[in-house]
Order: sequence, then structure tokens, then C-alpha cells
Amino acid sequence: MPIDITHLAEAARFQPPGHHGVGPIHLFGGEQYDGAVTAALSHYVPGGRADMSPVALETLYIVLTGALTLTEGDGTTHVLHALDGARLTTGTLRAVENHTNLAASMLVIRPNPASPSFSAPEARS
Repeated sequence: MPIDITHLAEAARFQPPGHHGVGPIHLFGGEQYDGAVTAALSHYVPGGRADMSPVALETLYIVLTGALTLTEGDGTTHVLHALDGARLTTGTLRAVENHTNLAASMLVIRPNPASPSFSAPEARS
């Protein structure tokens, strides 16, 4: 299998539900993508946010620039700065917000359920 390359200039924009003031792009992902893992780059403008909701699959957040506040379902908050990361397990309630006056960028990595190699946790025995 050849190496799969995505150039930033060719990355596809998308708009996930519940995201406001966030400009995400698929580095690896989208409707036709069948790789085992997806990666998105999300840019949060000042005041940008992702509403409180559960993550569908285990997800890794890695803040690349700026600072983002991650709020858990119980109200606990964590401020993530550049190169800080968070692992969210399937079903974790979370909200993300940029409370600063500078833009922030975050890499979002998760399994791809459309991948032929995907096996949902409930399907494993």
C-alpha cells in the first residue's frame, strides 16, 4: 500500500454539530476515507466552542497552539496549553472553549468506524 499524503492546502473543511467559531479540517477522514484512524485539525477563534456532548469514540486531543478549556460533564475544567493532550474515553461528556483573545488549534485523533478494520467495543468479546 502506498503512503497516503494529505497536504494542508488540500484538506477538506467540515462542520461538526455543536461547534461554534471552530474551523475544522480533515487531515485524514471524511466520507470516502477508509483508514483505521482519523485526524482533524480544529481552529478555535476567541470565544469558539464545542458544546457539551459525549464523544462517540475514544478520542485524543492535542493542543498545538494557544490554550483551550476542556470541561467535563461534572463541571471539572482543565486548561490545555500548546502540546498538552487529553484522552477521552467513549461516551465521555465534554465541552471545549477558547476563553482567550488568541486563536487556538487542536489536533483531534480517533478511530474511524468506516474503516474495514474497525471493531466497536461492544462487538468485541
